[in-house]
Amino acid sequence: MAFLYLKAVHIIFVVTWFAGLFYMPRLFVYIIEAHDKPEPEKSILLKQLKMMASRLWFAITWPSAVVTLVMGTSLLISQPAFLKMGFMHIKLTLVFLLYAYHLSLHYIFKQLKNDVVRYSSQQLRFWNEVSTLFLISIVFLIVLKSALSMVWGLTGLLGVIIAITLGIRLYKRYRKHE
Repeated sequence: MAFLYLKAVHIIFVVTWFAGLFYMPRLFVYIIEAHDKPEPEKSILLKQLKMMASRLWFAITWPSAVVTLVMGTSLLISQPAFLKMGFMHIKLTLVFLLYAYHLSLHYIFKQLKNDVVRYSSQQLRFWNEVSTLFLISIVFLIVLKSALSMVWGLTGLLGVIIAITLGIRLYKRYRKHE
């Protein structure tokens, strides 16, 4: 019974963590675009967007990442047999890479907080979609487990990447014509 409570809390915090991972790069795009605005609009927008990013990052995203890690570790400790399953090794690799992505967002957040703009809004629109790819990969892996065909899984993921790329490019064209 305790396992199910751990699992429920883990899922809840995975959802809140991903909410932050989905929205944070979008705020980065807005911050970068605010740098191109004339004063006083630029200062007003930057102050508001940085406050929003800071609150999201430190009040939701980081705490959710920590609780997700603690609950996930607790699940593995309570059910060590999971570590003998092949799909779990792939999942843990993806989760490790997801935490690396999280840290990359923290790095960008710190730069933007100090008005250091090293990326274009277009680059961060692409970077924004990385968390979507992790979510899709991890969910399908967990649901399908050993029944997962890596060829079909990778083919589907490639299809999603192509669709996202086309969507971003179409949106860019649409914005140019506004």
